Amino acid sequence: MCEISFAMKTWLLSLNLLLALPLAAQVKTVALHPLLTDLVKRVGGDQVTVIDLIGKTGDPHHFEPSADQLKKTMGAALYFVSGMGLESYLPSLKSIIEHEAKIIEVGATIPSIEGSCDHCEHEDEEEHEHNHNIDPHWWHSIENFRRAVNVVAAELIVAAPAHKDLFEKNAAAYRSELEELDRWTRKEIAKIPKASRQLATAHDAFGYFCKDYGFTAFPVQGINREQHPNTAELGELIDDLKKHQVAAIFPEKESNPKILSTITKDTGIKLAHALIADGTTVDTYAEMVKHNVNAIVEALGAK
Repeated sequence: MCEISFAMKTWLLSLNLLLALPLAAQVKTVALHPLLTDLVKRVGGDQVTVIDLIGKTGDPHHFEPSADQLKKTMGAALYFVSGMGLESYLPSLKSIIEHEAKIIEVGATIPSIEGSCDHCEHEDEEEHEHNHNIDPHWWHSIENFRRAVNVVAAELIVAAPAHKDLFEKNAAAYRSELEELDRWTRKEIAKIPKASRQLATAHDAFGYFCKDYGFTAFPVQGINREQHPNTAELGELIDDLKKHQVAAIFPEKESNPKILSTITKDTGIKLAHALIADGTTVDTYAEMVKHNVNAIVEALGAK
């Protein structure tokens, strides 16, 4: 019988020791916004599992996790939510899981802006889902989403410090992609004359986009889709649209209120392709941004 060489013995011993080491388990996380699902997966890579509770067909404005859904999240270390008052159920969720897991409001450290729907201020404050008039749709700023990458990476590193290098590498790569996405966006928007940069949308969700890229926002509904203008306010809105020579009104894939048809009929303004406001119906953040920019440029760009 041939003897095993010293080198082979050393290799086998090292292998046995390696196999005896406990493997670092994946970090189990929960995302309560479809765009955060994409973000956590991008930063966490194969060291993180993400439970997406809302999915591509949910509505972040009205979603509330059921008992059965929460059972599926048992054992999760981190819950990523959008924040800025978007999740009306957040206090209840905190009371249920605050001793079992950490809830991260990703938007909490992101600079906020107020909503731009002046004709929706009549809404009863008790029925208002969000934090006063703060616009919770921070993800329509690519720079804000880059900030969110840093938030997610920092939390994952705390939860699994052994994978710090991987999380930082993934975060850096994703931030670079977002920088390129911003450059592409600005190049495309340059095709729209400055005088035509009026963005009339179904609800008040694109304030951050307008702020970053030099548009004036004309939302038909308020920050949540229950805020409808009354007859007098609708008349004022129509007058504003005519005064500013708004060329198109954009419905949303998640919402297309009948009031838009009334406005287009009364003004002759065309109805453009639907925008994606809340990140549903797509798989990635970049897919949403490109869809929206392409739709806006097609409707408002110089012919």
